[in-house]
Amino acid sequence: MTDVAERAAAGFRTRYGEPPAGRWAAPGRVNLIGEHTDYNDGFVLPFALPLRTVAAAAGQDGARWTVWSELSDETVTFGADEVAEPGRVTGWGAYVAGVVWALRDAGHDVPGARLAIASDVPLGAGLSSSAALEAAVLTALVDLGGLDLPAERQPRLAQRAENVYVGAPTGIMDQSAAIRCRDGHALFLDCRTEEVEHIPFDLHAAGLAMLVVDSHAPHRHADGEYAARRRSCEAGAARLGVPALRDVGIDQLDTALARLDDPETRRRVRHVVTEDQRVLDTVALLRAGRVREIGPLLTASHVSMRDDFEITVPEIDTAVEAALAAGALGARMTGGGFGGCVLALVEVDAAEAVADAVTAAYAKKGFPAPGHVTVLPAGGATRLD
Repeated sequence: MTDVAERAAAGFRTRYGEPPAGRWAAPGRVNLIGEHTDYNDGFVLPFALPLRTVAAAAGQDGARWTVWSELSDETVTFGADEVAEPGRVTGWGAYVAGVVWALRDAGHDVPGARLAIASDVPLGAGLSSSAALEAAVLTALVDLGGLDLPAERQPRLAQRAENVYVGAPTGIMDQSAAIRCRDGHALFLDCRTEEVEHIPFDLHAAGLAMLVVDSHAPHRHADGEYAARRRSCEAGAARLGVPALRDVGIDQLDTALARLDDPETRRRVRHVVTEDQRVLDTVALLRAGRVREIGPLLTASHVSMRDDFEITVPEIDTAVEAALAAGALGARMTGGGFGGCVLALVEVDAAEAVADAVTAAYAKKGFPAPGHVTVLPAGGATRLD
């Protein structure tokens, strides 16, 4: 955190010739369990990563916003005209402009600002770098302007920025995790009601850690496949006569599946219904302090994503299989699929051995070497100084 925060401040001084008024940080996230349940009005259980995006910022006169990004070494400037309607600012700057647009659209008097962005949340790894950027910028602008926007209302606004201004159809989970997570906890989110509960997830006390393996697999046909999965789920819910698949209980699953003629739709429905139940079962174990026992649920989630939802790729499956063979208590893909990251629940002193086993399995199959980091649950968006 210190390094990325210092880089953001240094970038601000270089670009604007003075120190920032403050620095605001927001995390990337991984979803412990609950994949493709969000748009089915179901349950998810993300936790925040210690990897952060930092916005160093200060006000400036007028309705103008200037943003420099460390990643691209580019500066984007836009004014009220560009944020009057979605899509006027494109590229990475659209995420910042989208936050300004969403705030103004909600009736807030957004202050003009200069910002410098630095991040150690990897792009394209399924760790929600976009939500981290949105949350860091949002938190900075709320503070700079003294805006009346409680934390529980911020995720929906950040989601609107991404959905409407940027045009990316994300659910509410990513922004909720980036803004509302607490250190040492997972965020149990009901995607229909947006109610949250902070579930103790003390890996350190249990002698465990979470290994996050970046598969470095390219996202193959992801956009079209996501849309296809969503259509299948909506078709299944319509055929079953329910508002969303969240309304099919695990005890009703066999009866529901018998009513579906299409084998593919049956598989999609089975994944969502059983995945919702796995989230509930994981929450129950964590509430009871039985952290080690969630491992089989993680692995079962991966099998369901692989076989029923069909969203894994060979690199991902290889990482899961190698981690389990090397002693992980459970492992699963996290994120939307077709690439991204794998989570492995490991003994804290075995993390490197498990990571080495995954790397060796990749080499044997000729895949590019994966990356990895060992993490503990972190807190959400905050002002650093």
